Amino acid sequence: MILRNLTLLAAALAAAAAAAQTPPKKFAQPANMRELIASSKPTDWRALDPERTLYLDLANGRVVIELAPAFAPRHVANIQKLARAHWYDGLAIVRLQDNFVAQWGDPLNSKPEVGEKRLPAEFTRSAVGLPFTRLKDPDTFANEVGFSDGLPVARTAADGEAWATHCYGMVGVGRDKDPATAIGTELYVVIGHSPRQLDRNTAIVGRVVWGIELLSSLPRGTEDLGFYAPEQRVPIQSIRVATDVPAAERLPLEVMRTDVAAFQKLIELRRNRRDAWYKVPAGRIDVCNVPLPVREHAEHQAEKAEHKAR
Repeated sequence: MILRNLTLLAAALAAAAAAAQTPPKKFAQPANMRELIASSKPTDWRALDPERTLYLDLANGRVVIELAPAFAPRHVANIQKLARAHWYDGLAIVRLQDNFVAQWGDPLNSKPEVGEKRLPAEFTRSAVGLPFTRLKDPDTFANEVGFSDGLPVARTAADGEAWATHCYGMVGVGRDKDPATAIGTELYVVIGHSPRQLDRNTAIVGRVVWGIELLSSLPRGTEDLGFYAPEQRVPIQSIRVATDVPAAERLPLEVMRTDVAAFQKLIELRRNRRDAWYKVPAGRIDVCNVPLPVREHAEHQAEKAEHKAR
C-alpha cells in the first residue's frame, strides 16, 4: 500500500511539474510576457516579408535582419542589390567594440563595388503618413517616441521629422565623414546600451530579429575602437535576401505587431513589472527597453513538436 501511494504521489508530482512547464492557452490578466504571448491571438502577429528579410549566415548559425525601406529606401535597395550580387560573401566581421557595435565589411577593399557609389543621407524622413504607436513615457533625445511596423522610432511631431532609433539590435550603415559614402558596403549592429547619440547621423536600415547572440557574444576586438586584428576577423559565409533562398531553407518567423492591443499590454507589463521578484515598479520605460517578441510560426512549432514526439 505504501509503495502504491508513493507511486501515485510521484506520478502526481510529475504531472504537476509538466503542467507548470506548459503555459495555459489563455490568461485573463497576463502577469508577464510569457503569459501575454501564450494568450495572444494569431492576428497579433505578422510573418516576415521575405523580400524585406536578410539572412546573414556565419559558421555557427544564421542572423535574420528585417529591413526597413520606410526609413531608408535607397539604402535598403542597394543592400538588396549587393546581396543579390553575392557581394558580401566571403567578407568578415571586422569590428566588435564592447557595449557598442558589431561591424562588417570588406577589410582589404578587395571587391569592386556593385550598385550605387554615393547615396543621399536618409537619416530622417517625414512623420506624415508614418504609422506610429506612441509611447507615453518621456524621452531624453526626442519630443515623442514610439513604434512603427516593429521599429523603435522617434519624431519631432506628427507633422515633423521621424527617424528610427539606435536601440539594441538595430542595423545601420557605416560611413566616412561624408554622408554620401554610406552605401551599404559597411553595416553595423548595435550590441550594447543604446547609443542614441547616433540618431539622425547614420541611416538605419533594419533590425536583427533572430540570432543577435551570434554577434553579441563574439570576442571583443583588441585594436582601437574594437577593430579586429586580421587573424581575429570572423568570416561571413553569405548574405541573402530571403526571397532568393529556397522556401524549405527559410526560417518561418513572425513578429508581434506593434499596432495591436496585445503590444500595448506588453508595454505596460514592462513599464510596471508585476513579477514576484519586483518590489518597486518603475512606472516608466525607455523606448529601447520595450522588447519585440519574435517566434517561429505556430504551425512550424506544432510540426517540430510532432516530429520530436515520434
